[in-house]
Amino acid sequence: MTISLVATSHGTDVPAARTAITALVSAVAEASPHLDVREAFVDVQMPRVDTAVDLVDGLAVVVPLLLAPGFHVRVDINDAARRPWAAAAGTLGVDDRLTDVMMRRLAEAGATRDDVVVLAAAGSNDPCAWCSVRRAARLLGEAWGAPVPVGFVGGTGASIGDVVREATAAGRRVVIASYLMAPGFFFDRLHAAGADVVTRPLLDGTTVDPAMVSLVLDRFAEAAEGLDWAAVTPVATR
Repeated sequence: MTISLVATSHGTDVPAARTAITALVSAVAEASPHLDVREAFVDVQMPRVDTAVDLVDGLAVVVPLLLAPGFHVRVDINDAARRPWAAAAGTLGVDDRLTDVMMRRLAEAGATRDDVVVLAAAGSNDPCAWCSVRRAARLLGEAWGAPVPVGFVGGTGASIGDVVREATAAGRRVVIASYLMAPGFFFDRLHAAGADVVTRPLLDGTTVDPAMVSLVLDRFAEAAEGLDWAAVTPVATR
């Protein structure tokens, strides 16, 4: 019986972001040769997630390569996973492994305990997304040893520019911890927010952190427990 892991990201027209996301999908496939790992998207790129799920030959778990719930999870991904042979996994955040990656990014960027660290995330109009991001900031604050305020790029909520300006008023260096999956439009906007330092995103097209691979595989395993093994429909008859 074939089980497919449909790794589903937002999709982008930024080459660096495409490279970074595809590198994660490739690393997941390399770490789990027993799985059929496929890449899919909810926007911009092809194949769309519903098409990818329809083309699997067996069972499928859709794993969102997204940090927080929101419209694309609630609608696109959940709709695609309503097939009898499919299931949807949870988003990658909130998770201690993401905190660990951000802490390593802060160390690489030369952040010190004298700095004010601000977490920056993609904006959303979904309250569940806000809650998820704020939980991620609390975890980072616990690991960092000081409260970490949150700023958003787009959507509603406090803008990252406003949060940085408020933090700068304390007279200390401000470091943005990038709670973003990959480089691209949102990451570029962080560099215009006025912070002294901006850390790399969780993925950047270089070596994929093993923590990111284990996180994707764990989300897959959690959702795979709910698959209906009796519901497999041969792809030729769908």
